[in-house]
Amino acid sequence: MIIGLTGTIGSGKSTVSARLNSLGALILDADIIAREVVEPNTEGLHQIEKSFGSGVIAADGSLDRKAVAAIVFADSEKRMLLNSIIHPAVLKTLEARTAAELATNSNRLIVWDVPLLIEVGWTKYVDSVWLVTAPEAVRIARIIKRDGCTPAQAEARIRAQMSEEEKRAYSSEVIDNSSSIGTLYEQIDALYKQYAGAGANA
Repeated sequence: MIIGLTGTIGSGKSTVSARLNSLGALILDADIIAREVVEPNTEGLHQIEKSFGSGVIAADGSLDRKAVAAIVFADSEKRMLLNSIIHPAVLKTLEARTAAELATNSNRLIVWDVPLLIEVGWTKYVDSVWLVTAPEAVRIARIIKRDGCTPAQAEARIRAQMSEEEKRAYSSEVIDNSSSIGTLYEQIDALYKQYAGAGANA
């Protein structure tokens, strides 16, 4: 069974992902894969160089992320172009690694950890969407502590994403991360038991 794990910035999705991993789920992190698909000598990096020029390639042959960021954050069309290169490569990798795992361990719970799962339309590739939520004040405090930004900057990052209210409409399960870590783990453990068992019985 494939779980799509998502949540707005500051919701604590990484904590949920880590707990699921400790319980035995295979975690496929889209952010990590997004870096892998543009490593030196990959097709992804070749496409980016072709589309954005050699100025986005560092001296060591790797992607100059600051140079790319300066381009795409100033131009929405360029950002869409970058996404059109990276997103298909990430999805292809997610599907390939999922198929490889299911071929040898068909009962394992596989978690696609994808912050923009809903926004990029990948809910159709998973069996269940789990949304991690927390009150906005809690999320703002977490972002400030983690990133060292101002409250206004934290709020701006939240506003730039789809709201939790909108995401709930796509979600099968909602994990409330507004209380203690123990309460959070209880929710995760119960869901893991329920869904891992469903996978085994399928």
